[in-house]
Amino acid sequence: MKIEFVTAGSAAGAIAVPAFDKASLSAAAQSVDSATLGALGRAIAASRFKGGAGETLEIIAPAGIDAGRVVIFGLGDKAKLNESVLEKAAAAVVAKLLIGGETAVTLRLDGETNGEGAARAALGARLAAYRFDQYRTKLSDDKKPSLTRVAIAVDDVAAAKSAWANWGPVADGVDTARELLNQPPNILNPETYAKQIQGMAKLGLEIEILDEAQMLELGMHSLLGVGQASEFESHIAIMRWNGGKAGEKPLVFVGKGLTFDSGGISLKPGAGMDEMKGDMGGSAAVVGLMTALSGRKAKVNAIGIVGLVENMPDGNAQRPGDIVTSMSGQTIEILNTDAEGRLVLADVLWYAQQTFDPKLMIDLATLTGAVLIALGNTRAAIFSNDDTIADRLFAAGNASDEPVWRLPLGPDYEKHIETKNADMRNVGEGRLAGSISAAEFLKRFVNDKPWCHIDIAGTAMGGMKDDPRQPSWGTGWGVRMLDRFVRDNYEG
Repeated sequence: MKIEFVTAGSAAGAIAVPAFDKASLSAAAQSVDSATLGALGRAIAASRFKGGAGETLEIIAPAGIDAGRVVIFGLGDKAKLNESVLEKAAAAVVAKLLIGGETAVTLRLDGETNGEGAARAALGARLAAYRFDQYRTKLSDDKKPSLTRVAIAVDDVAAAKSAWANWGPVADGVDTARELLNQPPNILNPETYAKQIQGMAKLGLEIEILDEAQMLELGMHSLLGVGQASEFESHIAIMRWNGGKAGEKPLVFVGKGLTFDSGGISLKPGAGMDEMKGDMGGSAAVVGLMTALSGRKAKVNAIGIVGLVENMPDGNAQRPGDIVTSMSGQTIEILNTDAEGRLVLADVLWYAQQTFDPKLMIDLATLTGAVLIALGNTRAAIFSNDDTIADRLFAAGNASDEPVWRLPLGPDYEKHIETKNADMRNVGEGRLAGSISAAEFLKRFVNDKPWCHIDIAGTAMGGMKDDPRQPSWGTGWGVRMLDRFVRDNYEG
């Protein structure tokens, strides 16, 4: 999708004009209504369009203008207009026209917003344009995207272009994460995933890949146990972006990268198991974030680390009842091999803090089904040992429309993972506080480092059907929130 910023007089293709509450036409919409001898007003009168945020109304082949169609898009209450509303509105327009035959559309935002708002509208357009069609060989032409260009008319073109330089890479990061999530597990496995990350060196990232021999030497038996039945070798991939001051401690982002999770010996039910190709959603968010930070040349030192593993059953699979020793030296009794993500993160978190002495650590994982019961699929759960990090993530989530909600940690929950046979067990007590007990497990591998765990099992896959910015099963959730967290709090 090509994004351009133009003046109002340069409109081409379909035209999209805004309206506000009670179908109040913007100045741009009024000019188009006048040119079409009142076509917009007549269409509104014949419809239920009210100008609410996210609403659209399409008018085909109106007389009086050189455009195949006009789309009126709602922005809601003008007094409450903000960048998020503009994002959703532009996304709604693109979703409306994407496969409709139009090749270009001009969004008339002149007179309504500044360069930053125009850039955020462009972000919404990009997010809505994503498609995962690469394996569809018989897709008919009428179902293929026709829209290839979005021009946004704005008063200050230079300011919009400048702002887009910071938001375009975020769109790239989200699409990267989506593409990873949507790949089938016979294509994306720990080895091919590691090779793909190696290619990110062209973005200016420093890349390092640890193989099983290196991890064995480090004592990562917790991670290695998860992947020991897979035909594919487990890896840890490390991505460094050195955009901050020399010697400044880095921010570290850790992602769970289970390219497929069968549950192992504790085999998952067959129904829905195909969606376990998305159990690497945490790693995808980290890879997408590093794509965004490097693309916009963020002024921060950041490291992304992802544990890439496949959890399969065979004669060499880890068993319930096994006891493994993590890199930290702590022992873990395996009571359920489907509670594997925390075993991977345990060694990666320990490695990260021991190797990089970070300013803070944030991990993301599609970790527990219990989080969907608690929060559904509109918010991710956060667990933290640091109030400042938690508060900043909460603010970043609201600002990026990827909201989070903090759940508790504490001694009353620590007992859920106690066992007489090892230092801890890898699952809690039955169905009680499943997401919290998983976070308590991870907390034992961070010492006193400022840390937050984000459980994205409810937000990484499936998408919000009523949000045109999420057109894909793999949502890429977390990239925008983490980018906002970094840019608002840690860039010099």
